[in-house]
Amino acid sequence: MKGIPSLQSLRGVSELKYVNADNVIRYRAIMRFIYQEYQRLNYWLKPEEIYEGIMKWELFDQYLFEQLQVDLEQLVEWKNLTSRHDGGKSATVEEYLRKKFQYLLTPYSIEIERMLEELENVRGYGGSLEPTLFDTIANKLFEIRSNSINFEPGEALDLWNELFESFKRLHQTSVDYIASLHTSKAEELMVTDAFLVYKESLTDYLQNFVQTLQRRAYKIEGNLNRISENIRDLFFDAVIEDELRKPRLEDVPTREELIEVYLRGWGNLKSWFIENGDSPSELSRLERSTKDAIVRIVRCALRIQERKRSGISKRKDLNYLGNWFYKTNELNDAHRLAALTFGLFQTRHLQGEEIRETDRADISMWLEKPMLRPLRSRSRKKNDRQDIESIPDNTERRKTSMKQILEYHRGELYLLQDMVRRGSVTISELGYISSNIRLSLMQWISRCTSSNSSKFRTPEGIEVTLYRPGFGDIAVLNCEDGELEMPNYKLTFTIGNEGFAESAAAQQME
Repeated sequence: MKGIPSLQSLRGVSELKYVNADNVIRYRAIMRFIYQEYQRLNYWLKPEEIYEGIMKWELFDQYLFEQLQVDLEQLVEWKNLTSRHDGGKSATVEEYLRKKFQYLLTPYSIEIERMLEELENVRGYGGSLEPTLFDTIANKLFEIRSNSINFEPGEALDLWNELFESFKRLHQTSVDYIASLHTSKAEELMVTDAFLVYKESLTDYLQNFVQTLQRRAYKIEGNLNRISENIRDLFFDAVIEDELRKPRLEDVPTREELIEVYLRGWGNLKSWFIENGDSPSELSRLERSTKDAIVRIVRCALRIQERKRSGISKRKDLNYLGNWFYKTNELNDAHRLAALTFGLFQTRHLQGEEIRETDRADISMWLEKPMLRPLRSRSRKKNDRQDIESIPDNTERRKTSMKQILEYHRGELYLLQDMVRRGSVTISELGYISSNIRLSLMQWISRCTSSNSSKFRTPEGIEVTLYRPGFGDIAVLNCEDGELEMPNYKLTFTIGNEGFAESAAAQQME
């Protein structure tokens, strides 16, 4: 998510020394108390206040006030605290002679303590899959595209903050959640029987996210492609004006620094949703990882079920059933027992001439003579002798298939010739078409949308270019197999070289 780090950003962080110092408990107790007071809007603290607050925690048996002063000076040296002279009145001579200070947390220390406080509550990777964030990002991008100039004071900055915070939240929570499915604890759970309870809800959760991702991603990609550099720069000008309008008492960033930060954030946002050259987008990687997680969960559930089925022994039941059959004295009793135990056997249809000795309809099947049919073994072991079978002649089948393929290509060629004569066509102008024409149109649109230039060249040398419609421009494609509601795309067909005429002539000769 970040760009190339600078040398300044890779410097040693002296503010982190107190986390692993020798007297780490004392340092961290001081910093935690000052941080808690900072959250209560109590910023500058006296050493006496810090000492009194720490001693109430009863963490130390012997901790002198002089030791606290030494620790405070050390934290000032590490740039964790900022000190200033306390100009209040002195109650005693010792206070007057001793130089008194007040202490305040530095910005680095505030973030460090905030991070340490969050780390105490970390339980695994956490994260979640929030499909609604796709709608939020798409709506914010649409607002930027449709209202890039007329922003009220503060509106552009709020819009950018909501957009980028939703984007960061989508990235962080989804990455953390997918990572939680690959932990050792998750792998241990996936091989236990208890995992079958979570399997359905987990797969539904992942499938719902993937389906929402596939439905909403095209809206985000379309809005990003329609936001030109001019619109983007006008929007960021309004954002920077809102940022510079804030009154600041500390260092104020320059316009150039803000432009660099916002452009880097926009580049991260765009590269996350739209692929750049040969490198896939982060969105496609997230989709692939989520689908792989679904496949992995289903496979684990199947293995558990197979293990449960294979682990059940029926030896005692079969021994008991065998003794039961052994003790029956009448054949009819054995037939009834088999019918109650096994039910109807799977029906098998065997071809052949049925030889019957009588045409009586009331004769029992048990009185019929058996008809012998040789059956091939299903064993994987090779027999010593195998019957030799002749190779089937598929000449006629190949001729039929070749004829069907040639007819399909000839129809596609005629369709291309018709489109070249028209020059361009929109979906709303097509009228009633056949299913073959619809399939060809869908293939052309799919190949154009998957290309960065929104065009491709057919083997006949025809260059097909796709023009996307405006927002809300929807058309209904009437086909012989139903109606399809889709964007009102426009396709243009131009001859790129002489290959089209040669290919057309060759196919007509065939």
